[in-house]
Amino acid sequence: MIRAYFLSDLHLRDIEESNSQKLLLFLHGLENKIYPGTHLFLVGDIFDLWIGDHRYFIEKFLKIVNAIKAVVAQGLDVHYFEGNHDLYLKNFWQQEVGVKVHEGPVYFSLGTLKVRVEHGDFMNPEDKGYLFLRRFLRSMPVKALAQNLPGPSVSWIGERMSHASRQHTSGRKKLRDEKIKEFMHTYAKQAVEQQPFDYLITGHTHVHDIYEFASNGEQVFSINLGSWFELQKVLMLDPELGYQFIEL
Repeated sequence: MIRAYFLSDLHLRDIEESNSQKLLLFLHGLENKIYPGTHLFLVGDIFDLWIGDHRYFIEKFLKIVNAIKAVVAQGLDVHYFEGNHDLYLKNFWQQEVGVKVHEGPVYFSLGTLKVRVEHGDFMNPEDKGYLFLRRFLRSMPVKALAQNLPGPSVSWIGERMSHASRQHTSGRKKLRDEKIKEFMHTYAKQAVEQQPFDYLITGHTHVHDIYEFASNGEQVFSINLGSWFELQKVLMLDPELGYQFIEL
C-alpha cells in the first residue's frame, strides 16, 4: 500500500498557535496509524522562519521536531523541500532527524504514479525581484551570518528576511488569482514536456488550485496546496484511490 501526504505554507510562528497544534495532531495521527501512510512531503514554508541548525529554532519548535522524528521512526519516508522561509535545512533535518531535504524539484515513483514535487518558487520566471531575493537568501555570506549569530540576533534579522519574502508572496496574491493560476498552468505544461509525470505538487503561491490537462494522450494533474492561512488541509495521494484533501 502506497499513500502519501503533502502539506505546505503553514508559516508557523509559535508552537502554541492553533496551526502548530493542528500539525502536531496530524503528525500524531500518522504515528498512530489514524492516517495510514507511507510517505510525508513537507513542501516548504512549514515555518515562517527556520534557518539552518540554529538551536534557537530547534528549541522553539521542539515538539514538532520530536513528532516528525517519531513519524520517521515509524518507517515513513519523509521529505522536506526548502521554501523561501525555511533555509539550509540539511545539517539538522537530514542528518539529525532523518528527513530527506531537497532544494529544488524531485521526481518520485509512488506505486504506479510518477509525481514531481517542488516548493514552487520557480514557477514565475518573470518575477525577477523574487528570484534575486531567493539567490540572496541562499548566498554564502547570509548562510554564515545566520549560523554564527546568537538566537535573538538571528531571529531579528530572519524576521526581516521573512517579512521581505512574505511581501513578495503577498504582492503576487494581490494579482487576480486567475493570473496566478495562469502562470502555474503554463509552468506545469512546460515541465511535463521536459520529463513526463502524472502529478505536479507545489505550494508557494498561497493559491489553492487543481488543474487537469492532457499531455501526449495522458491525464496530468497540477495541484497547488495553497496555504494554512485560510484553511488547514493536507493532500492525500493514493495510486488506487486517487487524491483528496483532508481538512484538519
